[in-house]
Amino acid sequence: MKTAPRRTFKGRPVLPGGASGPAAVSCGGFDTYASFFASIHKPSPHAVCADSGNEDLYGVDLAGTVLCVPATTGSTSGGGVWQRLVTIGNAPRAVLFAGSIDSLAAGGLIVAAMWAGGTIVVVDRLGDDFLSAVRQGDEVRVGRDGDVAIGAPGG
Repeated sequence: MKTAPRRTFKGRPVLPGGASGPAAVSCGGFDTYASFFASIHKPSPHAVCADSGNEDLYGVDLAGTVLCVPATTGSTSGGGVWQRLVTIGNAPRAVLFAGSIDSLAAGGLIVAAMWAGGTIVVVDRLGDDFLSAVRQGDEVRVGRDGDVAIGAPGG
């Protein structure tokens, strides 16, 4: 029997699709290259966050998660990182932004969908309350329309 979501949010679907998985939450900016550099150079089914500056996610396997961030940071290399993660098969299932997606992340995630043949679902404009509500490991379900439901871990 499915339990009702603990909380729901409505965002803007940037790369729509359905996705679900455990939340990986960063309350600070997410540096795409620093987080995934080890994962893209030594392909494996895991994508362990290597950004020691990200106290929320350092050492967490981000493959197959729903990545919840306020925004991304870093350089233009981040675009190629998203494409490589999709190609290797160790990308997050979705990336959810509290604010508006930045142009570097948007470009990289769109390129990953077009050139690597796999879409990481992306929703932005979920609001600051979203990052306050979602916890590491919560089960998150993303709908094609930008609806995001947060449930208990494993729920």
